[in-house]
Amino acid sequence: MTQEKVLALLKAGPEAYHSGQSMSRALGVSRAAVWKAVECLRNEGYWIDSVPNRGYCLKAEPDLLRAGALSNELEGCRVGGTLVCLPTVDSTNNELKRRAAEAPDGLAVLADEQTGGRGRRGKSFQSPRGQGIYLSVLLRPDCPLAELSALTAWIAVAVCEGIREACGAEAEIKWTNDVLLGGKKLCGILTELEIEAESGLLRHVIAGIGVNVGQTAEDFGPELSPVATSLALAMGHTVRRTELAACLLRALDRMYAAFPTEKERYLAEYRRRCVTTGRNVLLLRGDARRPAFAEAVEDDFSLRVLFPDGHRESITAGEVSVRGQMGYI
Repeated sequence: MTQEKVLALLKAGPEAYHSGQSMSRALGVSRAAVWKAVECLRNEGYWIDSVPNRGYCLKAEPDLLRAGALSNELEGCRVGGTLVCLPTVDSTNNELKRRAAEAPDGLAVLADEQTGGRGRRGKSFQSPRGQGIYLSVLLRPDCPLAELSALTAWIAVAVCEGIREACGAEAEIKWTNDVLLGGKKLCGILTELEIEAESGLLRHVIAGIGVNVGQTAEDFGPELSPVATSLALAMGHTVRRTELAACLLRALDRMYAAFPTEKERYLAEYRRRCVTTGRNVLLLRGDARRPAFAEAVEDDFSLRVLFPDGHRESITAGEVSVRGQMGYI
């Protein structure tokens, strides 16, 4: 914990020197503890200069996801205001479930690696060490349960906005919960609700987000490389995960503050980014596949489709999956 606090102090004043005495006083620890924390950070790749009578200065840092590197970027945020960063975990959603009973609203869990990342319908989500953002946030929205069916769509919009803020990329959305770049999957979103059995009231929502950041085509392999991408592949350069994580959490914080009152803005942005509409699709319901034409995203974020026999239907994400007839989209 001292390391995170020391790192946060050093990042609060980039290119500024902080004396060991002032840092020990600010943190309520000994100067020896500050020195030890600095040495541990140096061993992890942080370039921390030290000058007699001036103190310590952070000159450069590795792209490691840790609370001390992000806390200043998230000051005043409810989402991410309390942040846990882990080197490895089975899944960040599972970790939040274990912590949920005592956790504050907006708690975020970031992991450098997931050993059991999951998507919708039990599908696995590859989560290699150091290559992505594996993030879950705990939310307790004050709204009727009926409003929550649209929350995943709102989160998809927030993810797109966070990606744009971090690196300028304009991502798109495959209805309802996949974020694409260049027509390939960049990010998956898994939203899980816990309802109190006796009262039927919402206990919490856990939103899990996995973004491919540094993977190469070889990392995806021949099966996934035709349909999956990373920011590094799509942009042609490295994107710092620390900056991306901060931008995503700030965008999620803005989304949470707006939900559900600013529906028109998020609905308009979702429709603008949705690449499913205007295409022939396959509706997957169990083992059945049914062709249709995706006409529009309805006001409740359901998808209106037209079947070959002229029948129209509005479908929800919980009912079916949608797949493009000629590709991933």
